[in-house]
Amino acid sequence: MALAQRGLVGVHIARDAVDNALDAYSAGAARSTVARPWFRAEMTVEFGFFAIPLAQRHEHLLAHVRLAEALGYDLVGIQDHPYQRRFLDTVVLVSWLAAATERIRFFTDVAHLPLRPPAMLAKQAASLDVLSGGRFELGLGAGGFSGASRAMGGSPREGAAALEALDEAMTIIRRFWEASGRGITFDGEHYRLGGVKAGPPPAHNISIWVGGYGPRMLRLIGRSADGWIPSAPYLSRDELLDKQRQVDRAAEESGRAPSDVRRILNVGGQASDDDRVRLAGPVDDAWADELTRLVEAGFDAFILWADGDVEAQLRAFSDVASEVRGRVEGG
Repeated sequence: MALAQRGLVGVHIARDAVDNALDAYSAGAARSTVARPWFRAEMTVEFGFFAIPLAQRHEHLLAHVRLAEALGYDLVGIQDHPYQRRFLDTVVLVSWLAAATERIRFFTDVAHLPLRPPAMLAKQAASLDVLSGGRFELGLGAGGFSGASRAMGGSPREGAAALEALDEAMTIIRRFWEASGRGITFDGEHYRLGGVKAGPPPAHNISIWVGGYGPRMLRLIGRSADGWIPSAPYLSRDELLDKQRQVDRAAEESGRAPSDVRRILNVGGQASDDDRVRLAGPVDDAWADELTRLVEAGFDAFILWADGDVEAQLRAFSDVASEVRGRVEGG
C-alpha cells in the first residue's frame, strides 16, 4: 500500500511545534539543507522499531523482527528493565534475535547501568557483536526506577552521582573493548577494576548511544557519547530541538563536531486506513515532512514505538522511511 493510502496518526511531535522549533534553531535561515548548522546532504538516515521484550509474546516479537528486516529496517531497539517480571532479559533476547536474522542491527534502548556493571556489560556487548557479525550497538542510561532496581540488588545513584557513574562506565567499557588481552585497572569514585584482562574484542567499533534529558546529562552526551537517544513522547512541544542545541554546544565546547554525536529519536504513532485528517497538512505527507525536517536539524535515525497492530505499523512506517530516504539521500 502506497504512502498516500495510509494515514499516520497519533504522532507525538506536533507539526507546528517542529516548524517553530526549527525556525528558532535556524535563526531565521531559509529552509534548505545547506542552511542547517551541520546537515550533510550525503548523510544516511536509518529507521528502526522499538521492541517490547514480553516473555509471553516472544514468538510474535521474532516475527516482527524478521518482518522489519524484510521491509528494509536498519535497527531494532530493545528496552532494558531487568526488574520487570514480564520481560525477558534484554541481552539474552538480543542474542536469540540476532541468531534468527542476517542483516538488521540491534541496540539496547537503553541498558540499565545500576544492574549491569560496566566491565560485564562491555563483555556482553562485545560477545553479542562477535556472535552477530558486528550488528550490535550499546544504548546506555544512568538508570531510572531506583526502587525497582534496589529491590533487585542494584545500587542506583541519583543526581550528580548518577552522571559521574555513567561517565566512569563509558570509560571502562571503551577501555575494555580496546585493550583485548591486557589487564585493566581503574580506580574511580563509583567503579573499580583490579587488573581484569579484557576480551574478547568486538567485531566492529561499537558505538555508545546515551539516553537522557537534563542539562548535565546533555553536556556529558555532547562531550563523550557517540549518540543521543531521546524519546519524543517524553518531551514537550519545543523541548526536542532545544535539547538538540545543548548537545551541539557541548560537543563544540569539547572540540568535537556536533555531527560526531548521532541523534536516534524514538517516535510514537499509529498507522490507519482511516484518512480523516489527524495532523495539520496532508495526511500522506505529514510524517515524512516532519521527519525530513528533523533530519535537516541533525537527527539521523528514527525508532518507531508502534501503537496497535505492530505488523501494520511496521509496513506503514516503512513507506514513510522510503519517502524520507528518497528526499534526503536522493538529492
